[in-house]
Amino acid sequence: MSKPLFIFHNFLIILTLYSIASAATVAEKTERKPVVITSQTLTADSKNNTAIFEGSVVATTDDLTIYSDKMTVFYDNSESKIREIKAFGNVKVHKKERAIFSDEAIYKEHENKIIFTGHPKAVEGENVITGTQIIFFLQDDRAVVEGSKVILQNQKGLK
Repeated sequence: MSKPLFIFHNFLIILTLYSIASAATVAEKTERKPVVITSQTLTADSKNNTAIFEGSVVATTDDLTIYSDKMTVFYDNSESKIREIKAFGNVKVHKKERAIFSDEAIYKEHENKIIFTGHPKAVEGENVITGTQIIFFLQDDRAVVEGSKVILQNQKGLK
């Protein structure tokens, strides 16, 4: 493949990923916000509709940031949207004053939720919740924790 053709091909892949990321939404009724993903490397497979980001991966939307070592994005080219994101290694999802940490996380677009596994831990201020699995429902801003242990810091003390 000649160099100009190679550059054009890579430009098309990046343009496709940008249009797919732009189509991702937190809720169907809200204005579409772009998803910006940065990493050290990107391997795009347009035949299988996947993009693999590796090395210091950061994915951001208007109010949510996902950090991980590796992230696989599955997208639907016909609808120009992300179907699922799998994040692996040192996963951290940050939203407002909350952060959830785990070894792995799966974002499911059609259910608008993120499933955290592998020692998940949710932190808000000094309060900590751990469990075997944490499911965070983005639209409802709520979480379901399996096998939970909760540590609440009582700042004012008991009276």
